Amino acid sequence: MNPNYPELLKRFENNPILTASMWPYPIHTVFNPGATLLKDGSTLLLCRLEDRRGLSQLGIVRSKNGLDDWSIDPTPFMTAEPEIYPSECWGIEDPRITYINELNRFYIAYVSYGEKGPSVSLANTKNFEDYTKQGLALEPNDKDAALFPRKIQNKWLMLHRPIEKDSANIWISNSEDLIHWENRKLVFGARNGSWWDAEKIGLATPPIETKEGWLIIYHGVKKNASGYLYRIGLALLDLEYPEKCIKRCNDWIFAPETEYERFGDVNNVVFPCGITVLADKDTVHLYYGCADTSIGVAIGSIRSMLNWLRNQ
Repeated sequence: MNPNYPELLKRFENNPILTASMWPYPIHTVFNPGATLLKDGSTLLLCRLEDRRGLSQLGIVRSKNGLDDWSIDPTPFMTAEPEIYPSECWGIEDPRITYINELNRFYIAYVSYGEKGPSVSLANTKNFEDYTKQGLALEPNDKDAALFPRKIQNKWLMLHRPIEKDSANIWISNSEDLIHWENRKLVFGARNGSWWDAEKIGLATPPIETKEGWLIIYHGVKKNASGYLYRIGLALLDLEYPEKCIKRCNDWIFAPETEYERFGDVNNVVFPCGITVLADKDTVHLYYGCADTSIGVAIGSIRSMLNWLRNQ
């Protein structure tokens, strides 16, 4: 880390925490995990597992402290079902988990990948022992979606990233029943020119509610001579009107620096899908895919991120 910049997210010293060689059944790579805390305080990750066909499914790992001593379930948790959901014919990917207290259920927004492209699907579970798939929520091409944890203005809200006319920006849609989504509005978009987030952007982890607004962690992509470079930034959305972005970083806060982040199936990628807020209501564990090959975790502080964002 450059000493001239604040280290808002500190890598765990034993990264990467999860690799394909640790799995009890054959997989090619493990990356882009959703994350949540369970009632006993332990951490559950829902990981994207890619096989040698190139297709992905989702598997569960658990840890008491969210850092090490991971227990890996012996079989995948959620698999593609193309005979029922044709949009899943090429696999399911990149889950984001939101616990909705009002419904006493965990909701999983994930990418179903099919012949028409990526689309957003939803599933829900009470205890991660079984699940109910709800099918498509948003038609192709759309991805990088997560639900807000409560109703706002008496509506359920979801952030997502449709791709239209070569643009990839963060939008918000609402629903009365968590099935039918409408009233799409632009929240903020990729910047122009040589900015770190000029090529495209997308939501990283589910929004975190703070007194100052909804804290958003997002990924930005820059295209250079060697390809694409994925880095992480912050934004703040209005608490009651989250379609309004009230603060957005200029600088990125986290980028591929280590060997396991810079080299893999897709070089130069840090791609978070999961975050947990610990008991002190400030410390966060950010779980991210490393070069589409393994999983790392970085430790940060909500207070520090808000302070930094305020000064941007």
